[in-house]
Amino acid sequence: MMTADDVELVREYARHSSEEAFATLVSRHVNLVYSVALRQLGDASLAEEVTQAAFIILARKASSLGPQTVVSAWLCRTAHYVAARALRTQHRRQRREQEVYVQSLLNQEEAGSSPWPEIAPLLDLAMAGLGEKDHCAIVLRYFEGKDLKQVGAALGVSENAAKTRLSRAVEKLRRFFVKRGIAVSAAVLTAAISAHAVQAAPGALAKSAAALALTKGAGAGGSILTLSQGALKIMAWTKAKTAVGVGVLAVMTLGLTTLVYRHDAAAIVDPLLFSNLKVLSADEEDQYARWSGQTPTEVAQAFFAAYSQENWTELARFLAPPFHLDDKHKQTFGGLQVLNAGKPFWAWLRIIHRKVGGGGGGVFVIYKVRLKTGRVTTIQAEFRCDNPEKHWYLDGFLMAS
Repeated sequence: MMTADDVELVREYARHSSEEAFATLVSRHVNLVYSVALRQLGDASLAEEVTQAAFIILARKASSLGPQTVVSAWLCRTAHYVAARALRTQHRRQRREQEVYVQSLLNQEEAGSSPWPEIAPLLDLAMAGLGEKDHCAIVLRYFEGKDLKQVGAALGVSENAAKTRLSRAVEKLRRFFVKRGIAVSAAVLTAAISAHAVQAAPGALAKSAAALALTKGAGAGGSILTLSQGALKIMAWTKAKTAVGVGVLAVMTLGLTTLVYRHDAAAIVDPLLFSNLKVLSADEEDQYARWSGQTPTEVAQAFFAAYSQENWTELARFLAPPFHLDDKHKQTFGGLQVLNAGKPFWAWLRIIHRKVGGGGGGVFVIYKVRLKTGRVTTIQAEFRCDNPEKHWYLDGFLMAS
């Protein structure tokens, strides 16, 4: 089957430096990788660079991939990391307009006839929030068009177990979109992904990507090398560190954000990720208090105090799926010392096309802390209380690299 063949090709390349094996891998998956990059960046030229960088990473990491690796899903995640890195380094003034334009090219249907224009900009972020097996299942079934028997074989489970996993994974994706105002059924969502998620890459891209990757990037331009090296650091960081569960924001931005703290409590955030930042006034904080019984400042203080005191029962009050606490996270963040606290603010989160703030919704708070290891860092948390219980929950957790 194809997935097994992928692993065999990776082994053949890793052991014998087989150019033919690697070229086959690139040819097989170039459309998938290019499509992931294009959705996130909206720039065809930059998406080609991201594609080339992703295959350079595959060449460098080939010997470390295990026998159970679903190569297509691994490449999908890698492309997501490289594209996220590109969002940090690109400075094209018309990136948003380009993205809208590319989305229109990806959707040839009349406006309103398909949810894909709304789904496309968020799909890879939603995928990043899935667990490894759920992610693999979705890629195999709806990106690559495998049948349930093939999905099960790739995951090492029965056909029925694969069907159950897919159903649960699709529901997680569906809830992600519903939460962001995109109401779709599971059937409509999977149909849209199957029809549009993988688009044809430029004809010459497979050849150029394979040629560069076979040199491990030695012949690549500076921008492609920067992307591949930056993404490799992100991959190493995310493997070594544990965020609170697999929160959507955490997965998207770990190691990417540059959060600069000022003692006047004004936060400077990466303009490629955030825009229209507004620090809450006293009146706006009071509005939250009237709604929920607490101001955002009080919520943040209680949240970080729970970390400082290692009061995991108290901290758990702020957590809802997909967030959870595990031992590694407790070891990393437990006992932290708060050095200073920023004021809560609202902002437009560019990367998921969503405003955070207003109407009882979410707020960002940035804290400067010292971990037990002695490392000083900044942590930016997003809290929300726009639910019937008027309860404050953690909705995002970002730490500067």
